[in-house]
Amino acid sequence: MSTDAVAVLGFVALFALMLLRVPVGMAMGLVGVTGFGYLVGFSPALKLVGQTSMRTVTDYTFGVIPMFLLMGTLVSNSGMSRELFRAANGFVGHLRGGLGIATVAAAAALPRSAARRWRRPRHSRPSPIRRCGASAIRNPSPPA
Repeated sequence: MSTDAVAVLGFVALFALMLLRVPVGMAMGLVGVTGFGYLVGFSPALKLVGQTSMRTVTDYTFGVIPMFLLMGTLVSNSGMSRELFRAANGFVGHLRGGLGIATVAAAAALPRSAARRWRRPRHSRPSPIRRCGASAIRNPSPPA
């Protein structure tokens, strides 16, 4: 079978697995390893899976994630995130769209702190969500 046919069959299998509600990452990994194994050989494909997994887990950027989550938890439990949002809301909360601006300002100062403050009943949902989404594109961070 040609490589193009294997690629097309892989995409069909990927979409079939996603329709069966297999998680996307698992489906992509399964189709990728199977296709690579078919084209090159299953022994090199399985060795590649082991090497890639080990390289990913021991990477520096992967090790920083737990520290980032710990920092976010400490900041949230200490009340610093609430105070940071109150300060930003005090500066710009009176303006039109002030909640969204305060969310973006707090997100820029401390990315993990501002996501929970949307749920104030006097504000409509779409505007703050759009503004925080725009700030997440500029300043990506995991949701609080």
